Amino acid sequence: MPPSILWLCRDFRFRDNAALAAAAAAGPVLPVFLIDAALRAQGAASRWRLQRALLAFDAELRRRHGTGVLVLQGEPWDILPALATRIGAWSLHMNDWPDPATIAAQQRLGRALAGTALRLVLHPGHLLAHPRALRTGAGGGAYRVFTPFARALRAIGPDRPDTRTLRLSPLADPPPGLALDRLDLAPDLHGGRAVLDRHALPAGEAAAQARLGDFLDRAAGYAAQRDRPDLNATSGLSEHLAVGEIGPRDLWAAATARAKADPAASAGIAAFLTELIWREFAWHLLVECPRLAQQPWRPEWADFPWQGDSAELTRWRRADTGIALVDAGLREMRVTGRMHNRVRMVAASWLTKHLLADWRLGLAHFADSLTDWDPAANAMNWQWVAGCGPDAAPFFRIFNPERQAAQFDPRGRYRRRWLLGWQGAAGAEARAYFDSLPPGWDLARAWQDRATPERLAQGRARALKAHAGFRQPPDH
Repeated sequence: MPPSILWLCRDFRFRDNAALAAAAAAGPVLPVFLIDAALRAQGAASRWRLQRALLAFDAELRRRHGTGVLVLQGEPWDILPALATRIGAWSLHMNDWPDPATIAAQQRLGRALAGTALRLVLHPGHLLAHPRALRTGAGGGAYRVFTPFARALRAIGPDRPDTRTLRLSPLADPPPGLALDRLDLAPDLHGGRAVLDRHALPAGEAAAQARLGDFLDRAAGYAAQRDRPDLNATSGLSEHLAVGEIGPRDLWAAATARAKADPAASAGIAAFLTELIWREFAWHLLVECPRLAQQPWRPEWADFPWQGDSAELTRWRRADTGIALVDAGLREMRVTGRMHNRVRMVAASWLTKHLLADWRLGLAHFADSLTDWDPAANAMNWQWVAGCGPDAAPFFRIFNPERQAAQFDPRGRYRRRWLLGWQGAAGAEARAYFDSLPPGWDLARAWQDRATPERLAQGRARALKAHAGFRQPPDH
């Protein structure tokens, strides 16, 4: 049988990997990972995390089948046709990752393959269901509101995981590629690489499955505790999902099976699956609106008077706003590449409401800083908080960070963990933030509280005034 090429993108796993299973069934397989312009355009932290996923997958592939991943640099429409000709491949398999850059690359590759024997075969796996499977009854368009979307998805059920047994035959004489032990996908990562290394979660499919098992063992408390950043209540699976070390269909199947076996966990697992559907909703919207990260979902918001770069924005980026919960979250992200979801909403609300900064500036900072960066979720969630997105929170819903902290970090454990000097905090993780800073960031080591009632009230009033003026008719 002629060999097949497996084009790896965000699918560093063996379970529920339809592209890998199809390629393996067809004959010898050459797994390929490309360093292209789309990858280089990603944020540095997510590229750093993607490299860890690639290395873990390569090591497991070598352990199982004695062959590794071929890493090449260049654009897919240039590299893959020539590679197929060189090894005599007839098919090119890929798990579909439907972000705009990948779709554009697939289309350009398809044009390059026109008239050749090589064909690109796309397989499902990044989503619970194909966007074409979920359309509204009125006009057959995409759902624009989450609740009916979730209802429709639950009604049809997600696709089942691909459970085919893999018998992979490696290519006998693969071409040379880049040396993985000298690879650096994130040379532009901020100076805190060593800090990120120390706080990194284990990478790879085995680590993802272990984390899933750990979460399901404590899922009974998820619904009541998931908004508490001071507790270990969330799944911690977002990084693994983002790089495809676990698939959403596999995750759904495992969670629903546990809910049936353990009724005490069913409410928590139901809440968790709702969050998984929220991720799905974001991706379906991104497919429908490829410019979700560049343009407001609601066209009328194109004229909102968002503010550009400023000294306040710089302080926000440097986690030096003087608002405890906001700064704690931004420092957690700097040190670990992660941030609790409740705190993300508070930090985003402070930026877009109290500071009136353009949501795209916050989106860009998160995209460069998060190891669990997801292009669909990042774009939709920023628009949701800003008030200009699909199913968005009303603009007048402005998070009060002091009240949020009192409700969700009642004993201050989360703030104390990340803010050096806050109520005497002096732990290693609070100090680690300063280990990650580049030269020239003149920050006081002891955190300074600037959350006066007057400041909070003035920021809220400024946001409401801007919104009221924006909502007036043009001839008002």
